[in-house]
Amino acid sequence: MPTDAGWIARFAGQRVLVIGDLMLDEFIWGKVSRISPEAPVPVVNVTGESYYPGGAANVARNLRELGASTSLVGLVGDDAHGERLCALLSAAEIDTAGLLCDRLRSTTVKTRIIARNQQVVRVDRERIAPLDPGQQARVIQHLDAALESVDGIVVADYGKGLLNQEVADHLCGAVRSRGKVLAVDPHPHTSLVWKGATAIKPNRIEAFHAAGMNLEPPVDPALSDRALLAASEKLLRAWQPGCLLITLGEQGMLLFEPEAAPHHIPARAKEVFDVSGAGDTAIAAFTLGLLAGAGPRAAADLANRASGIAVGKLGTATVTPAELEASFA
Repeated sequence: MPTDAGWIARFAGQRVLVIGDLMLDEFIWGKVSRISPEAPVPVVNVTGESYYPGGAANVARNLRELGASTSLVGLVGDDAHGERLCALLSAAEIDTAGLLCDRLRSTTVKTRIIARNQQVVRVDRERIAPLDPGQQARVIQHLDAALESVDGIVVADYGKGLLNQEVADHLCGAVRSRGKVLAVDPHPHTSLVWKGATAIKPNRIEAFHAAGMNLEPPVDPALSDRALLAASEKLLRAWQPGCLLITLGEQGMLLFEPEAAPHHIPARAKEVFDVSGAGDTAIAAFTLGLLAGAGPRAAADLANRASGIAVGKLGTATVTPAELEASFA
């Protein structure tokens, strides 16, 4: 069996379906040389613009960059931003047959204005709305058809309306009956129950919210954080996952498995330039590690290394297999 970096070679050829809220990430790059005379805000002289798949689309992009064959289920608006997002996904060789176009919904766009490698402001354009019955039926129909030809499913919930408890229950049941890997990146404001998932990866805020507990300040070392340990115990009982991976930013990650002691993985990032999409990179690498046959600890280490590389880049970044392999050198 492979060890450490050897798992990365098994990423290629894994077939993964991503379902979740799609976004377009827009980055406006510029320079600041003065403060506006109209208000105490910087004046940004724009030097360039970049566009990337965001949200669940960025999870798919990370999976594809790491070598997986990737398909996507989600909603886009009937607008120019939706067209741009679909074009970016097609260029990345991501299967978009599962995308639904909603004429009444605008594509979610997050615009970040960056000056001197610092984010000045973020502007969100979105319309949050639940699925209508027809859309929900089409999403479930596509999921059922796609499950036969994939090895694993990643859920990326950004709370924009695509996912509800009925879809979650159907997906969990369908995945269990077929013995597939199901990895979930939950959202703190949807409070969906993903019972029996293979792996669930909340961040610290999401873990407390899902556990119905008030957020407590972090404790160092993380294994002494009693409030976080209590929250994780509640989630293990409620969700009954194969494992629970809680990301902790600069503290790294905590891995919880039934009948096992919690395992802490220290953060590996040397420099942090931009945390945009780091969670997407983590769930992609974690899922591929599990699909490759690595145990939860080895897969969590891969996720930690990958996210540490991603935050060292500007923009909504991805990580290549070569970069991940180099982290073991």
